[in-house]
Amino acid sequence: MNPSEQVGRQTRILEAVLDLLSRHGISGVNMRAVAREAGVALGLVNYYYEDKSSLIRAALHRMDEHDLMLVAPDPASPPDEQLRKALRRVAAAELLTTRYLSLRLHLWALAQAHEDFALINAAAFERYLDGLATLIGNAKPELSRDECRERAADIVVVQNGMWLTALLGVDNASIQRSIARTEQIAFAASR
Repeated sequence: MNPSEQVGRQTRILEAVLDLLSRHGISGVNMRAVAREAGVALGLVNYYYEDKSSLIRAALHRMDEHDLMLVAPDPASPPDEQLRKALRRVAAAELLTTRYLSLRLHLWALAQAHEDFALINAAAFERYLDGLATLIGNAKPELSRDECRERAADIVVVQNGMWLTALLGVDNASIQRSIARTEQIAFAASR
């Protein structure tokens, strides 16, 4: 099996885990269900992942990678525009779907229910905060590192609230006000 085929299969398996989690929560994830959802042999799932916990850990790491892409710098843009783009990315149409938001809720719940998952989630959260704080610091160099992290944490509260509220129905005007609020927090004058 060539390396790109191997990556493709692992990607399909992880996407199946994420789909099952979004629809059924942890109870919907087992090796057979993942194989069926991914359209691969059960043996292949067992080859890559030893058990249900390793599947969930891999899914959490996949979401971590996704979240880091949300705050990834874009060297082609000036620092203030990089920050604005990152603040807008969390309101992208694909992130305001019931599937994605349901998945997010299930992953947050898993982090509360299992110590290993909580550690992965906490480390991912710290990386996201650091990425966002770095973007804020690049756009507002007069701020201290602590001030940047505090602003990033405040922004995450608004972002999470926006996601939770979107589950009740996407209100585009409210989403736009939430984005504007995160920009106010990020670009406010020093305190």
